[in-house]
Formats: sequence, structure tokens, C-alpha cells
Amino acid sequence: MMKTVIVTGASRGIGACVAKEFGKLGYNVVVCYNKSRKQAEEVASEIESLGGKALLVQVDVSNSESVKNMVNQAEKVFGNIDVLVNDAGISISGLLIDMTNEQIQNLVSTNLISTIVCSREVAKNMINAGQGRIINISSIWGVVGGSNETVYSATKAGIIGFSKALAKELGLMNINVNVVAPGAIETDMMKQYDNQTKQEIISETALNRLGRPEDVAKVVTFLASDSASYITGQVIRVDGGWDI
Repeated sequence: MMKTVIVTGASRGIGACVAKEFGKLGYNVVVCYNKSRKQAEEVASEIESLGGKALLVQVDVSNSESVKNMVNQAEKVFGNIDVLVNDAGISISGLLIDMTNEQIQNLVSTNLISTIVCSREVAKNMINAGQGRIINISSIWGVVGGSNETVYSATKAGIIGFSKALAKELGLMNINVNVVAPGAIETDMMKQYDNQTKQEIISETALNRLGRPEDVAKVVTFLASDSASYITGQVIRVDGGWDI
């Protein structure tokens, strides 16, 4: 029987790459997007061409009713949900003293609350099935903190704390919960940095390059595999040796 994965933030960047990587493995992939429908359609089309099956669902991941609807659609089409990848997120840079309440709330809702709400709703399905994998995408800033990224760092650190606690809560139900913390990855989020800043980041990385979305996606699919059945509550850094 084909397994099913839900990937939030699947229309671009790491999320799109993760969705396509699962497609290569023959998964049913629920491609979740908010506004970028055309890009999400392209991801779904590629998954189908790779031999997987794709279900396109528009969802506001910070809204519990929208998330419930997404999960209901996935269950109706594919049945049990084997894997959840919480990747939806945004980045707003700036000094804390310059951040507006709206920006703070937007970061917390999109990055942290969405992870909690999606995990809650999908966990119900996994508990009934007696198994599952939840993989949450954090950031290196969630581990070490980033200047000019204080609120973003806080949301990503929150994901780590939440995931460790949830791993303890769901372990007896045979549900593994892990975190992937990417470093500097070549996605749209990197476009906010000029070339000089990018070169400084690269110079601080042991492998002397930016990461690729594929680098992250392959770690995610590993954590969803049988080979990772005894791994839970862990934070896997995919940062090229950024601060070793």
C-alpha cells in the first residue's frame, strides 16, 4: 500500500523539494499551499510524472478550521496519513525595536502556531492508525539565534521545544517526531541577502558553499523511512558545518 505524506509550504523552496522527493519514492503527496497555486500545480504535476500521486490543497496553516479541512480532504482521498512535514514559514528580518506587532504576530502564527495546529490535527489520524512520523522544519537560528532575526529565531526555537515535548507525548503511540534545522539554503529566503553577505555566510561554512533544497529533502525522507524508526525527539542540523 502506498504511504501518504502531507507537506505544508510545498509550493516552493525546501517544501517543494521535499514534496517531489517523496513523489520519487512513490508516496501519495498532499501538496499544501496558501497563495502560490500555479507553483503548487507545477509541483503536483512533477510528482505525478515521477510516479507518485498528488492532491493539491489550499490551506491557511495558522487557521485551525482550514487545517481540519485539509486533513479531512487528505483522509477522504488517501486514508491514513503516514508522514507530516511542517515546512510552511516566513522570514521577516529587522531589529526587534523596529518590529511591528503585526509582523511579530505574523511570524508567530505562520511559523510556530501552524506547526502546532497541523501536528495536533494530523496526530489524531496517526494515533488511530497506530503509527506515524512528524518532521518539523526549524532553522539553524532556532538553535543558535540570529541577530536581526530575533522573532524568527524565537519561532524556530519554539518548534524545537514543541517537537521534543511532542515526541515524548506520542512515543507510546509509535509516532516519531523530529526536527530538521537547515542552515543557509539556496531558496527565495536567501534573496534578502546581498552577494557580500552570502559570501560571508559561505566563508563561515565548513563545506564552503550554500546548501541546496535537496540536501534538506533527503534528510527529511530518511527520517520518514524505516531506517529512522528508532530516532525521535532529535534536531538534525543540515548546515554544512556552519559554526563547528
